[in-house]
Amino acid sequence: MSALETVRVLQLGREDFSRQIRVAECGEWYYEPDFSQLPEKDFEVVILDREITGGEFDYLIRFMRAYCLFVTGNVPLKKGSITRRLFIRKMGKRVSTERLRVLLEEELPDYFPGAYGEKFEPHNMAVAQGFKGKTSWRGFEGIELEGDYGSDPGQIIFWRNNIPIDEGRSLDFWLEYEKDDTVEISLEISMLQFPYGAEPKFTDVWNFSEGELNNTVYITNKTGKVGYIFVSLKAKGKGKLSVTALHIRHSRRGKGNFLPGGRRIVTSKREEVFYYFDPGNLKPPLNVYFSGYKTEESFEGYYMMRKLQQPFLLLMDNRLEGGSFYIGSEEYENTIEQILRQHIEKLGFRNSDVILSGISMGSFGALYYGCKILPNTILLGKPLASLGDMVNNERLKPPGGSHSWLDLLHKTYGSLDQDAAARINDRFWNRFDSIDWSGTRFAAAYMIEDDLDGNAYENLQFHLKDAGVRIYGKGLHGRHNDNTSGIVKWFLSQYQGIIENDFRGTGKKTGRQK
Repeated sequence: MSALETVRVLQLGREDFSRQIRVAECGEWYYEPDFSQLPEKDFEVVILDREITGGEFDYLIRFMRAYCLFVTGNVPLKKGSITRRLFIRKMGKRVSTERLRVLLEEELPDYFPGAYGEKFEPHNMAVAQGFKGKTSWRGFEGIELEGDYGSDPGQIIFWRNNIPIDEGRSLDFWLEYEKDDTVEISLEISMLQFPYGAEPKFTDVWNFSEGELNNTVYITNKTGKVGYIFVSLKAKGKGKLSVTALHIRHSRRGKGNFLPGGRRIVTSKREEVFYYFDPGNLKPPLNVYFSGYKTEESFEGYYMMRKLQQPFLLLMDNRLEGGSFYIGSEEYENTIEQILRQHIEKLGFRNSDVILSGISMGSFGALYYGCKILPNTILLGKPLASLGDMVNNERLKPPGGSHSWLDLLHKTYGSLDQDAAARINDRFWNRFDSIDWSGTRFAAAYMIEDDLDGNAYENLQFHLKDAGVRIYGKGLHGRHNDNTSGIVKWFLSQYQGIIENDFRGTGKKTGRQK
């Protein structure tokens, strides 16, 4: 865990607020009574105490994030004005004098520039020695216990390896689990410090009840020194208890998940769906990017998509080791479909005003939900389509192997046999083949010697050959991860070309104007 990041704050206005309000220690303050040449770097927070000019608009569009613009009551937001346009495009908020004081003195650390999250790996989870019931390990699906946990809450699981937490840092915790109603749990988080030349000591202990665990819980290190976190799960009663994962993330204390404005939906099985929406220029297309496979939890492709200056939507799947390919229960898949549809409707767009995209695991998400949305284009990098083939290739092709596909297959169908592999292939291709793709373009950059799903591009061509569909691709030599930079370069060039050719100056509608 790194030290608290610097938060760059820009204020435009008639008087310098930092002379009246104490700015949190992490803040790097820039005050501009009249706009001058500023460094070409992002500002994490922007405060407006006056209207802006066209040049300032152009600068702020490039160098600030959405959801981080705060406008005082001194600024009129006249319809059609440049300031109002910025306010809408950056999801601005009105702020009172008192609210501004709270923002600068207390909440500024929540707007840190980075994003970080991870899950404790299963091999770092240990069962308390006193438990005498049944224990079953299932890879990254977690651990299942069954037995008597006692009449009083006691430690049943703990996570090895203490986690450092910097002074002032807040951390979110989310526990994925299932249990019988006859079992009651709680989470205990302890913070230790290791004074030089002295015995370690506990400085804080937080206990979260089962009811509190229905939401993300967070802790803050207020000791002024680096601490180390130790986590235990307590249980009482009798029955089954399955623990999938404990997630830990740098907290924004309600300002957003991973990014300011990042949203989170949780299914009845405690599986999370994360998404982030940026309105961009409010004009088509809506660019949707499905994050790829990654063990670090955070949105992928944020800066890449922001550079396009179009509306964009990021989606992330952090289940299992590094993602579960956006497939799951009916509830889980309906959640993702509804997120897509809600944002298309919010912008006043049609499905033909959408580009679905993704690289590697994200390419499967784009293809899978493309069957529901029927977008203008499905843009793919290193496409993966036949997940069952990836399982079959696991033993022979990828150097070193990755058991993640096995976890995915077992999670989805409860088996690792050939029938299960065929079923997960059919789950995609049967859906894909039932669609009229005549209004959608497919573009893909693929690895010629791909060791995961080496036939993905050829299979797409085969399944689309009689549909009169536009499909084109570019092959690069190498295995799946041998030339990601080349894939991304082509991927971005296609995005820019499709936007220019299909959505600028061609008579397509330009969405709602505000």
